[in-house]
Amino acid sequence: MNAPAPGDTADRPVRAVAFVPARSGSQRAPHKNVRLLAGHPLIAYTIAAAREAGVFEAVVVSTDDATYAEVARHYGAEVPFLRPTELATSTSSDIEWVKNTFDHLAADFRTYDAFAILRPTSPFRQATTIRRAWEAFRTETGVDALRAVELAQQHPGKMWVVKGRRMMPLLPLNKDDTPWHSQQYASLPPVYVQNASLEIAWARVVADTRTISGHVLMPFLTEGLEGFDVNNENEWAAAERHVAAGAPLPEIDAAPFPAERLPRPA
Repeated sequence: MNAPAPGDTADRPVRAVAFVPARSGSQRAPHKNVRLLAGHPLIAYTIAAAREAGVFEAVVVSTDDATYAEVARHYGAEVPFLRPTELATSTSSDIEWVKNTFDHLAADFRTYDAFAILRPTSPFRQATTIRRAWEAFRTETGVDALRAVELAQQHPGKMWVVKGRRMMPLLPLNKDDTPWHSQQYASLPPVYVQNASLEIAWARVVADTRTISGHVLMPFLTEGLEGFDVNNENEWAAAERHVAAGAPLPEIDAAPFPAERLPRPA
């Protein structure tokens, strides 16, 4: 795709595209991507933040559902095709739909240097969040990708793998002959866990490594609710509580999509 070498972009504009994945088959929170939050479908907030960020030439939604596509277009995203059903299952890998999307865009005579994955389940991610991550990624040398992370609340050093009536530590590491699982939490090294807020990578990694992130990744530490992720009913209820308490959502410049045309949770 003639993407630049990592970091070799300071002397020319970088063409970037935002991908918003929105398959329709969620089981833990049915139709979560288009369920109403504060009057708009959840996906609307990600589209709004991506458009306002001002770093993408296009915001492209990848979905297998015609109604989802209609919602995405209503809020200003592009949906040039529907994702094949076989790439929209609960076990489909990200690289499959990302490559499929790039293949379609290349056929449409558009190529990009970099891409971001912005999942609809992070409604509190702001345009400023995206701009902060983009600037960090664009100016870093020697990396393939950036991924959002936050400090892990449960340390893997305290986790176990259970096999029948026996168990073993997930991380059999130690310090001064004391296993991690027997140390105070404060003495353990900080560990970070990825969240769904955002991922950015050079487009070349898709062709070169057949992954969405390559081999050399840099962290992007989310702040506050930027990394909050909605994947089940408890998290959905928490999102509504955050909104009721005044947590800001990205501003939307479109009228609400008609609620009667949205699919209803089972």
